[in-house]
Amino acid sequence: MMLLLLVLAAALVSCQNKEAEKKIAALEARLNELEGRKTPAVKQTPEATAQPETKPEGPLPVLQFEKVEHDFGTIQEGQKVSYTYKFKNTGEAPLIIQSAQPSCGCTVPEWSKEPIQPGKEGFVKAEFDSKGKPNAQNKTITVTANTWPKQTTLRFKAMVLPNPNAGANGPVK
Repeated sequence: MMLLLLVLAAALVSCQNKEAEKKIAALEARLNELEGRKTPAVKQTPEATAQPETKPEGPLPVLQFEKVEHDFGTIQEGQKVSYTYKFKNTGEAPLIIQSAQPSCGCTVPEWSKEPIQPGKEGFVKAEFDSKGKPNAQNKTITVTANTWPKQTTLRFKAMVLPNPNAGANGPVK
């Protein structure tokens, strides 16, 4: 019995994921059942009690992009291309971009770091490196800001022509 409690305590300390917590709760309930004690009420996890996000009260910024999709057209593999998505804060509060997360490491975003006042403009710039990315490419940048909804997805695409010299030097030794 003491060994079970030690294993249980070690699991609690060493593993903080939800699956482990569920298993531990089940083990505790079984242990209580075997010892003839009442099972304590099930503790609600944050996951179970989480409510869907609601729109915040008060004036909010509004992120209005000129366009959210861009087509680089046909480019050569290895070429770096960039596009600047321009936006305006059409809301009633300063706009703050918390992050701009690309869908892959081949895209590097930059964005306006300072708060954008109502009526003012800002940018999110995407630089795409096509090295090792032949054929059709569809990428995204997820912009998170203090707006409602919090995330806006920017998209771009390119047709990357394979590098004709790739593999011309033979196998790497």
